[in-house]
Amino acid sequence: MKHLPRVLIVEDEPAIAELIQVNLKHGGFTPVLAYDSVAAQRELDAELPDVILLDWMLPGQSGLSLARHWRKHERTKGIPILMLTARGDEPDKVAGLDAGADDYITKPFSTQELLARIRAVLRRRTPEESPGDRVTVGALVLDAATHRIAWKSQELKLGPTEFKLLHHLMKHPERVHSRASLLDKVWGDHVFIEERTVDVHVKRLREALGQAGAMVETVRGAGYRLTGGMAKTPAAAASPES
Repeated sequence: MKHLPRVLIVEDEPAIAELIQVNLKHGGFTPVLAYDSVAAQRELDAELPDVILLDWMLPGQSGLSLARHWRKHERTKGIPILMLTARGDEPDKVAGLDAGADDYITKPFSTQELLARIRAVLRRRTPEESPGDRVTVGALVLDAATHRIAWKSQELKLGPTEFKLLHHLMKHPERVHSRASLLDKVWGDHVFIEERTVDVHVKRLREALGQAGAMVETVRGAGYRLTGGMAKTPAAAASPES
């Protein structure tokens, strides 16, 4: 039997939750409902979903807090999270992405857009390069077959989007990649993603790489590049100018 992607819907408004549930079923997914943080954690403890749709405003613990919590734990850190909220201001979007969300969807939203974003984030879980691909840049080694990254023989843990972003950068070292180019190559035809998302994921990638994060350099006014050497100044942590 074909596996239908399991989507955990964490939404405290029953009408919205049930509407999403119906549309996901029709779209070829297995939806699971949780109306608060306690129920959401219970579902995660029982079985890991393929994707989490997470409302920001929840009774008790907020969606933002939940996202941070799940990103800190080994078992849940790699699950794609789509923040689903009425808070559409740019600072809110940045806060959601910084908390660990892979995408940010504002209410009201169209069903087709929601389904497209879920499918896109699922596609990003698997690198586009051949599965047996092994790439080395300096002391950094990425093996797509085993989904492992090592820095000076020390294994590192990355989320699915950061893994694919690093894979692309390592396949094209020393090349400058604009944010638009990275959106096209890493996020594919997911046209809803904003360029600011790239900055957030680059920041998250650097943090996950630790000392090796300095290899991901900012080229001001142009974008990002991966270099085999180490950056000389902390300026690499800045975002490219718009």
